[in-house]
Amino acid sequence: MPSGRRAVLRLAAALGATATVGVLAADRLAAPDRTAGAAPAPRHTPGTGSGPGAAGPAAGPGAKAARPNPNAYRLQPMTAYAPPAYRRALPPVRQRPFLSVSGAGRSMVLTFDDGPDPRYTPGILDTLRRHDCRAMFFVCGEMAVENQDLLRRMADEGHVVGNHSWSHPLIPKLRPSRIRDELGSTSEVVERALGKAPLWYRAPYGAWNRHSFEIGAELGMEPLAWTVDTLDWTEPGADSIVRRVLDGAAPGVVVLNHDAGGDRSQSVAALRRYLPELLDAGYHITVPRR
Repeated sequence: MPSGRRAVLRLAAALGATATVGVLAADRLAAPDRTAGAAPAPRHTPGTGSGPGAAGPAAGPGAKAARPNPNAYRLQPMTAYAPPAYRRALPPVRQRPFLSVSGAGRSMVLTFDDGPDPRYTPGILDTLRRHDCRAMFFVCGEMAVENQDLLRRMADEGHVVGNHSWSHPLIPKLRPSRIRDELGSTSEVVERALGKAPLWYRAPYGAWNRHSFEIGAELGMEPLAWTVDTLDWTEPGADSIVRRVLDGAAPGVVVLNHDAGGDRSQSVAALRRYLPELLDAGYHITVPRR
C-alpha cells in the first residue's frame, strides 16, 4: 500500500478511537444529571478551568483520566436510616399513688387543686413569687380551658402543672373510656397552652382505681396524692389551715391545698402566713422532678 494511503488510514483510526473515548467520558460525567434528585452540575465560571466547555490538559500517553463527579446517592442524606426522634419512656403502672417525695434535707411540696380560678389563683401565685418558691397545681380541664393565661403564668414562674381530670368526677364510678376522656382532654388543654403535656396527675377526692393507674401511665403521668390535708375545702378558717400545715411539716411531706372549687380566700390568706414560717424553720419548698 502506498505510504500516503497508510498515513490516511492511521489518522482515521486515531480520530475514531478519540471520539469513542470522548463519548464514554461524557456519558459518565452526565450520569449524575440523569439520576433523580441529583445536584445540578456546577456552572462554568470563566477563568476557573472547570465546568462544561473549560479547556483541559491535552490528552496523551500516560495522562490520567478526569475524575468523574460523585454518584448522586452520595450527595443525599440517608434519612431512611436516621435514628428515630427521642420519646420519653412511659412510667410503670402503679398500684398506689405517691404520698410523699424524697429530697435532700428538709424539703416539702405544696400542691393546689381544682383551679385555676382567676379569683384566688393569682393571689397564691403572688405569694409564691414573693418568697421565690415553686409549687404544683393540679388543674381541672373545665377551669384550665377558660384560664389558659394562668396556666402559662404557672409554667413561666417555674411551677408544675398537673392533671386533676376534666370535671372532678368520682373516678371509680366511671367506665374506662370515660376516665380516658377526663384525663386525656385535660392533658390536651395543658399541652396546647404550654407546649408539653402534664407528667403528674391526681384523682379527684383521692379516689383511685386500677383503670386510672393504667390510663394515667399510658398518658405519661405519675400519680401523686398527699401527706397533709389542710381541709381548706371545708372553709375552717385561716388559723386552722395554718395550724394543720405547721403541725404536719416534715421532710418529704406533700401538702394539699385548694385554689378553686369554692370560696378559697382562707387558703390564700393562710399561705401568706404559713409559707414564711416554713422557710424560717429551714424547710425548702420544692417540686418533684421527672
